[in-house]
Amino acid sequence: MTDTRHIKAIRKLAGLIREEVDAHFSLRLWDGSLEPLGSAPVPGLALKIGSPGVLASLLRWPTLDRAIRHYANGRIDVEGGSMIDLAEPLALDRDYRRRFKKIGKGQALRALAPLAFGKADHPDASRDFGADAEGAGRKDGDNKRFIQFHYDVGNEFYQLFLDPEMQYSCAHFPDWEATLEEAQVFKLDMICRKLRLKPGERMLDIGCGWGGLLCHAVQNYGVHGHGVTLSEEQLAFAQEKVARLGIADRVTLQLVDYRETVGTFDKISSVGMYEHIGLDNIPEYFGTARRLLADDGLFLNHAISRGAKRKKARFASRPEQRALQKYIFPGGELDDIGHTLSEMEISGFEIHDVEALRPHYRKTTRIWCERLSARRAEAEALVGPETYRIWAAYLAGCSFAFQRGSARLYQTLAGKSPKGAPPVPPTRFDIYEGGV
Repeated sequence: MTDTRHIKAIRKLAGLIREEVDAHFSLRLWDGSLEPLGSAPVPGLALKIGSPGVLASLLRWPTLDRAIRHYANGRIDVEGGSMIDLAEPLALDRDYRRRFKKIGKGQALRALAPLAFGKADHPDASRDFGADAEGAGRKDGDNKRFIQFHYDVGNEFYQLFLDPEMQYSCAHFPDWEATLEEAQVFKLDMICRKLRLKPGERMLDIGCGWGGLLCHAVQNYGVHGHGVTLSEEQLAFAQEKVARLGIADRVTLQLVDYRETVGTFDKISSVGMYEHIGLDNIPEYFGTARRLLADDGLFLNHAISRGAKRKKARFASRPEQRALQKYIFPGGELDDIGHTLSEMEISGFEIHDVEALRPHYRKTTRIWCERLSARRAEAEALVGPETYRIWAAYLAGCSFAFQRGSARLYQTLAGKSPKGAPPVPPTRFDIYEGGV
């Protein structure tokens, strides 16, 4: 009898949504029935609700973390498509949101009253980093724990959605019809050209990932490359790739914190590393890069950014950022580009060039999400349903954030403070000539 009341309640809410919103998907209820939320929903695309207790839980304690844990454990799921298919109109279409607001809170609460007072499902613990995910009080050794939590999920898992070069950073599309594979190679070559790599130079890649940039630079520009990472999985993959390509005499790789790197390098790249270090560690990060850079060298910093705020509150104070740190990137924080540039100059760098690539990362993360969703069964076999769901939601959320502009991406090229002519040509023409 209780279940009948719960079904009736959710169908009443579905009727309100159909009438006011005309949504593009359906609800799959716990009894297997399908309740359309619009006049012509996408066939098969549904938000699956595992039990009435899930709704009771969220109605009483409507937090993002609780919703994530229910989703990660499969009590909420998407069927018949990807998270992008389900959530993109809701996240990006203002008219969609306006139509939802037509359903008054009072109407919705009255419709769901039988569910609100029913038995609530407890959101089980999910795969998360645990204590100190925000990175406060970061100690020596924490960086390795933070990095391995994210990157050592398994190389086979990342191969499901990345390109053959294993580029887990923003692609650079020469045109919007280019494939992800073409755009990632174009990105690698653009970085090399911005750094004005020359044969025989020593290049350092901080956070070298699976070694794609170093291998490209060594093979196509004749440099000697050195990469550092804290991910054992990435290091093993990169070492195998270097051996397979026959360039082990020109590439060295280390499992070491970037701060422990020694030597002098003509060119330094850091792609997708800056977001991991934490805002309090920015001066040490740029100080280390400057210490390692030759006097006439160039440093390229490629990093996700957020918009500057008049009120200088920590970005981690937002629920979505806390969730990102807890489930995806422990210890990570986003800087705004203005502060990044200021800190670079304070550390003794001269800024030569800044390029914004936000639309490129929106498309990159969307493709990743679609590819991972299309290979769901393989992903779940490798890492389990819980980790798959968290990654699919994370990639979709990234795509929405780059679309809205709440997340940005900048490549910044810098050299040491000037004592004469800067180590770059008088124009940018050389960057764009003879591209791949």
